[in-house]
Amino acid sequence: MTDDRMALKALLEKASDTELLSEMLAFVANRLMTLDVEQVCNARAHERNEERTNHRNGYRERTWATRAGTVALKVPKLRKGSYFPEFLEPRRAAEKAMTAVIQEAYIKGLSTRSVDDLVKAMGLAGISKSQVSRLCADIDERVNAFLERPLEGEWPYLWLDATYLKVRRSGRIVSVAAIVAVAVNTDGRREVLGIAVMPSEAEAFWGEFLRSLADRGLRGVKLIIADEHKGLKGAASKVLGATIQRCRVHFMRNALSCVGRRDKAIVTAALRTAFDADSLKASKEQWDKLIEAFQPRHAKLAELMMRAEEDVLAYKSFPRAHWQQLHSTNPLERLNKEIKRRTNVIGIFPNEAAITRLVGALMLEQNDEWAVTRRYMSLETVRDVCHDGTMDAAQIASM
Repeated sequence: MTDDRMALKALLEKASDTELLSEMLAFVANRLMTLDVEQVCNARAHERNEERTNHRNGYRERTWATRAGTVALKVPKLRKGSYFPEFLEPRRAAEKAMTAVIQEAYIKGLSTRSVDDLVKAMGLAGISKSQVSRLCADIDERVNAFLERPLEGEWPYLWLDATYLKVRRSGRIVSVAAIVAVAVNTDGRREVLGIAVMPSEAEAFWGEFLRSLADRGLRGVKLIIADEHKGLKGAASKVLGATIQRCRVHFMRNALSCVGRRDKAIVTAALRTAFDADSLKASKEQWDKLIEAFQPRHAKLAELMMRAEEDVLAYKSFPRAHWQQLHSTNPLERLNKEIKRRTNVIGIFPNEAAITRLVGALMLEQNDEWAVTRRYMSLETVRDVCHDGTMDAAQIASM
């Protein structure tokens, strides 16, 4: 710590009174990030260490809005994965939303969990209704501006996934689907486009949600990646004219439920041969062979495969470079885990607005993180998909 003390002493000696606080904040924040990255890499900068797990890869400039003014930071970048410090501004939105929902549930007495103890542990006992209203209004303004922003350009790939939450409605506790929509634009970058709280998965509700995205400017969608949600396929065709890719991971779970425990490993390996084929044509040929092989002993599985073939293999009509990201909703897995982690604290939401507030704030901060990370797909391959007006599926797949 000797070097840190000397650096801090020099800072105190040369900084003016007006600059001192912001400079000290920058010094401490940068030091905290350095310590964080040392733990992630399991080594200091330039240190030769056999136990090292990662390497630094430069910095990215980032401003941090504080009460002492705007502080300029250098956020370390890593060769593998990404690093983002928790103390930066985007994290505040979700924490405020979390606080607001807990306060709202506590005041209305609508949560079945021990919210009272949790609120007291957070030092929030005695919060008035007017304070809660002001806090919620501030969060809602930011979240609604994010969820209603215009969508510009084309978005060739759209992922949709649902997380089921409990909410109190007319004196009853019901389960609702919190839908998250994530898409890749022509620059190869991911963005959260919107969320919706739907009472069911009927085509009418899916159509309403997709139309709301289209009204904000969503266009150019070639493929929608989702689980087998009721009504989605019809709504997607009518509103966006897009193909549906059924999540391969969810399909595998459905397929394995059709066979006994003894046959699960064999079925998994067999289906993988179809997925690992080099082309859509080869996959379909192998798929047909498997249906014929499974028919005598596993008729239910064979029937499922016949119904699902077009949807499960749809991703193979697109560039091979994108197959890993397109075959399932796994790119949304981290988002869903974070939603579950935060919403489990609430248990039962007092109303649907509270769900939108919390989930919307989480998606806002995630969008901010994606904005400063590398592209999710290469710019060239994504733009080729968007400008394929004269190309057929075989040409696209060969890219």
